[in-house]
Amino acid sequence: MSNFETVGMQILQPAVALMLWTMVMWVWMYATRIPAMQKSPDIADPAKLVGTTGAGLRAKLPEKVNWKADNYNHLHEQPTLFYAVAVILAIIGAGDGPNALLAWIYVGLRIAHSLIQVTANKVIVRFILFALSSVVLIALIGKAAFVVFA
Repeated sequence: MSNFETVGMQILQPAVALMLWTMVMWVWMYATRIPAMQKSPDIADPAKLVGTTGAGLRAKLPEKVNWKADNYNHLHEQPTLFYAVAVILAIIGAGDGPNALLAWIYVGLRIAHSLIQVTANKVIVRFILFALSSVVLIALIGKAAFVVFA
């Protein structure tokens, strides 16, 4: 491991891992979206898409392609709280041990959520993974609140 162990900053590792995963999803999104756009009879001339909305494009692409974009968007929603609490815990020196473990669990659950959403997209499985990750995030926020307000 790195010197993060001694300064309470281990939690930055899972935070960076989730950032890397978000970029993996960005690549996956465009690796499927661009070919789908090229094959779509509704998008014969991409120049005509100027000024259209995401909803307009969504209607012209297969759902399996849209699932990647949906997940990429989801990785910019709740995880923003995760990044904030990770930085707070690191700053106050409480980002190691159990908090780092919880952070890794959160990241693992979010990656599992991504993989389900972009492949099978079973809503109940996604919901369970999202709910579990939310409970872990609530625990991290609670731990940060306890230290900050103590």
